[in-house]
Amino acid sequence: MKKIKIIITIITFLLSFPIHFIYELFPNFLTSIFFPVNESLWEHMKIIYTSILLSSIIEYIIYKKKDIKINNFYLSIPIISIIGIIFYLITYKIISLFISHNLLIALIIMLLTYIIAEIISYYILKYKPIKHQKLLGITLIILSYIIFTYLTYNPPHNNLFIDQETNNYGIK
Repeated sequence: MKKIKIIITIITFLLSFPIHFIYELFPNFLTSIFFPVNESLWEHMKIIYTSILLSSIIEYIIYKKKDIKINNFYLSIPIISIIGIIFYLITYKIISLFISHNLLIALIIMLLTYIIAEIISYYILKYKPIKHQKLLGITLIILSYIIFTYLTYNPPHNNLFIDQETNNYGIK
């Protein structure tokens, strides 16, 4: 399972790159839900969430194919995604107090986010089964994307939601 987690961490990180550009290539309502619509810090949190979600599907297939027993899989997805977003935002904001935006630093923080998320996921999957975890996990995933969608179309006017390139908020 540890080897799979290492592979999934790499896959998640690599998925981040195409995910960044999906909306730009296919601008529509559906892609605006799952992929960033601008260069704001908040919209980039969709990269973390969607990368983890997509790599988790790959991970699930691997576990099933190798007949590896796991617990709390569906619940682990929103938990590690939300923890990842919180970790990234806090770390990025602290570092940005000392260093202006730097792509390399942002990518390093993202990689660290995925590493921490997969470590936490490992323990969630090893933890005793949680009652109704599938229903709870799927509900949290749907609720998360409802929040992403709402904030994409109705962003608060603060630094977290401003597109630094265009000085606009939300979807254009």
